[in-house]
This record gives sequence, structure tokens and C-alpha cells, in this order.
Amino acid sequence: MKRFTESKQSAFQYVIAVIFLMTISLQSASQRIQLSDDAEIHVLTCGPYQGELYSAFGHSAVRVSDPKTGLDWLYNYGIFSFNQPNFYLNFARGYLNYRLAVMDYEGFRDYYIHQNRFIHEQILNLNKEQKQQYFDFLEWNAKPENQFYYYDYFYDNCATRIRDGLKLTFGDQIEFDGSYVSTDYTIRELTDLYLTYQPWGDLGIDLCLGLPMDVKATPEMYMFLPDYIENGFNNAFIKTDSGLVPLVEKTLITYESKPENIEESVFTPLAVFSLLLIIGIALTYYGWMNKKHFRAFDILLFGIVGSVGLLLFLLWVATDHHAAAKNMNLLWALPSHLVIPFFLFKKEKAVWLKKYFVLTSILGIILVSTWVFLPQLMHYSLIPLVVLIAVRSFYHSKR
Repeated sequence: MKRFTESKQSAFQYVIAVIFLMTISLQSASQRIQLSDDAEIHVLTCGPYQGELYSAFGHSAVRVSDPKTGLDWLYNYGIFSFNQPNFYLNFARGYLNYRLAVMDYEGFRDYYIHQNRFIHEQILNLNKEQKQQYFDFLEWNAKPENQFYYYDYFYDNCATRIRDGLKLTFGDQIEFDGSYVSTDYTIRELTDLYLTYQPWGDLGIDLCLGLPMDVKATPEMYMFLPDYIENGFNNAFIKTDSGLVPLVEKTLITYESKPENIEESVFTPLAVFSLLLIIGIALTYYGWMNKKHFRAFDILLFGIVGSVGLLLFLLWVATDHHAAAKNMNLLWALPSHLVIPFFLFKKEKAVWLKKYFVLTSILGIILVSTWVFLPQLMHYSLIPLVVLIAVRSFYHSKR
């Protein structure tokens, strides 16, 4: 997967660089905004916000400030619209359009301060010519015909676009030193670090994304997170008239967030699924003693789990989300469960149904027993649900 990602990214960078250079070469100097000697390029890192799942990871943007001309623009790669045609279908298929938008810096800053999100601004250590080069790239990228891109959670987002834009502009003039990364997290583990207060979002990500999420992240891969864009830039260098110098000249703390008391909900996935398991065991015991089946409970259970399995299967085979491939959650969320409710309605049970329940219960027991040894890090809160499926399957195999 790593080789595939790198080749895909290299091809993208090459095409964009060629188009960018050809476009710029056709523009005369009189058509471009010329930055003064006092202009500055800032890379902004903004803190997380727990109001939405997508904002829990923070945000990155670029500020171009020129006091002499009064220019103070914010270049934001994180803009999307719920009103775009087929929004949810495109999101599911991996074709969701994000875009680069140019906006007023002060409005952006005040909005993030209002949400109590820290703002750090790294002033890039560029000479006048380099500032103009990168500014021209941003202006070209913000044109209507160039501003849209297909968003990828981990390889092409608001943070990686800034890093890649600098690499496209300066090529081998810029060097990133990844030796500062002392951990060996996987992409999934990096994601989990930011979802302490988003337990259901954490479950959703772990549920929908498969084995590619469990690859050990390289220092460059860490930079899908805005915090690691900041750290990565602090450990990067660029060639200027003075030789190889740190990429970041200095960092401004525009706003430091205030401590908040975030109340954690008691209705976590583990609590809900554990309660469901207790109810299921109680119904199983009562049904065994009184020869009752509680088919309505199993119709809901297997119907919902089968629907989840079908969704995971389609995310794997029918979309461009390569992170959703090879999902081991399909070992318990079998799409075939979706047909079980139709057979539970019938008084005369099919012969294969008993064998199906036997195999399902055995698979559940094996899965729970080997949970911590699986190559994919499965969400721990799902264990009670898998146990419940095994218990109800065993009960039906006997009854």
C-alpha cells in the first residue's frame, strides 16, 4: 500500500507541477500581484474542536500577509459543501469534492477563537523570490478550474495539501527531517489519539476502515494531522541565499485555548453493547427454560449486523476508499446475516440454518479468543456484540 500511495502521490505532484509552471510562464508580471519585501507566509495550525467529528483533528491553513499592500489573505484547503450534488453518495464512494478557498484572515481567526481553538502561526523562512513563488502557486491553485480536489482522510487533506504545495513549488530545495518522530504508531493509533471525546466517532472509523489503517506510519504519513504539519515544519529546512536554513523562522502564538471541562457521555459503545449483551443473555436463559425463541430480538440483531456487514463489504469493493479494504470486521458482521430474519419467520426451518448458526457461534468464539492477536486493531467495545451474536447463534442451533 505504501508503494501504491507514494507512486500515486508522485504522479499527482508531477502533473500539478507541470501544469503550474506552464500556467505561470504564460502570465506576464503585470498580471500578477507582486509581494513587497515585508510580505510573510504563515502556516497556521488550529486546535481541535469536539463539536464535530471532522474538527476533532484540528486544521491547517496558509496566511499571506503584506502590510505594505494591505493584503492579508487566508488560503483554506478544508472547504466543502453539503449542497454539492450527490453529497452522501460521493462521500461513500470517495469522490467528495473539497476545495481551496481564499478568505479574510481576521474573520477566520475570530471564528476559531470563538470556538476556543488554539492558533499557532509559523512564519516561513523564505526570501522574497521564494515568497512570490509560493504565493503564485496558491493564487493558481485557488482559480476555479484548479481549486477542487478529491478528499482523502489520510493522504490528501487540508494539512497534506500545504506540505505538498511547498514541495511542488520548491522541489529539492526543501528537506523534511523525520528523525524527530520517536513513536511507531499506526495510522489507526494516530487517529485514536484525537478521539478521546468522540467514542462513537472512534468506533465508526475503526468499524469502517480496514487493514491499511494498521500500517506503521512513516514521519511523512504522520503529517496528515495538523499537529504533525507543525512539528514536521519545525524540523524542515530550505535552501535560500544564505544556504540551508530552518524552514520556520519563528512561531507566533495568536491564541492559546482555555481549558474546558468536557463531560464524557455514559452512553459509550462499550456500555451500550454490554447492556445489550446482558439483555440478550437474560432472554436466552428465559427462552431456554420456557421454550421461547424471541424471534423479534434476533430479527433486529441479525438484520442490523447483516446491514453493517453489507456496508463494510461495499466500502471495500465498490468505492475508492483504499483505507476501507481488507476489513476484518467482516468476520463477525457477515453480510449473509441479512437474510436470516426471513428464515426465522418460517415455521419450517431450512436444514442449512442449523449448520449456519453452529458455524457462526464457533466463528464468534474464535474471534473473541484471538481478538488481541489480530493484525487489524479491532475496537474493544465490539467484543460484547460479537459474544451476543455467538450466544444467540448457539441457542438457535440447539433449538
